[in-house]
Amino acid sequence: MIMKEKKALSLKTLTKSNVWDIQENDVFRLWEAAEKEADLRDNQNVYINIIRSAFDIEEIKIDKPEIIKKYEQRGFKVGYLRLDASKDHSKWAVKKKPIMRVTDLTYENIRHISATKLLEVINRNFGGGWESLSQSIQDIIENGFHISVTTLPSDRLHKAGGMYEKKVSDGYEVLEIPKGTWTEAIFAKEKPEIEKQHLKFEDEEELDRKGMEPEPENENEEEDEGIAEPEDSYNEEEEEEEEEDVFDDDKLTEESYRTNFDETPDDLSLEAEDVVDDEDDTNY
Repeated sequence: MIMKEKKALSLKTLTKSNVWDIQENDVFRLWEAAEKEADLRDNQNVYINIIRSAFDIEEIKIDKPEIIKKYEQRGFKVGYLRLDASKDHSKWAVKKKPIMRVTDLTYENIRHISATKLLEVINRNFGGGWESLSQSIQDIIENGFHISVTTLPSDRLHKAGGMYEKKVSDGYEVLEIPKGTWTEAIFAKEKPEIEKQHLKFEDEEELDRKGMEPEPENENEEEDEGIAEPEDSYNEEEEEEEEEDVFDDDKLTEESYRTNFDETPDDLSLEAEDVVDDEDDTNY
């Protein structure tokens, strides 16, 4: 496993995850750079949908200073985009979506906020603490952060050598939520973003693009393909099982002395009485 390296983004490499790494000015810059590409028109709806997952985008249809000023007062950046090759550039207002509530958290943006920002968002959730969050929100948060939670008497929370001190020294941010004479402490630390090396799959994809077949995993694989399956051993096992089904005299004798009966208890009691009566008749 290796640390994931951040590469220079372009409109083509933009995803619903890494789009959270860019700002409003980057949207206009990446779009302008992509206008030189021939396939922009064919894929522009895909790019717009990706951008909309992290930004609010509105076309400014009335290009007047007072209208633009209102957009800027709402935090929008105004710039030029050309979505139709037959038309000139038009003005668009772009604003990154804020992450203010826990419901704003998603698997796409959770790795693009800091631990401090996360705890601020959790603190806005009516001060209910970790357990007040739904399981789905907890899963999203734990996908991007190491989380530890403890509730202690307020006078013991900052005890020297305790959990609070150890977590803070280990790089955790902490949110304290008072609950009467007790305090809940939520510790959060960003998980390092890592990715697994799928070298085998990458090689297979490369070979597929070249129209080549992947090489066998081991040197003897091709030779093994010509070797017949060991069906005989399977047949031998069947023969051994058949031989085991042949009656054995010792087992038969042992079986003949079974003490288990399939009769009902009432029938057995009646038969027992008949046996006793027969024995009494012979004694006379």
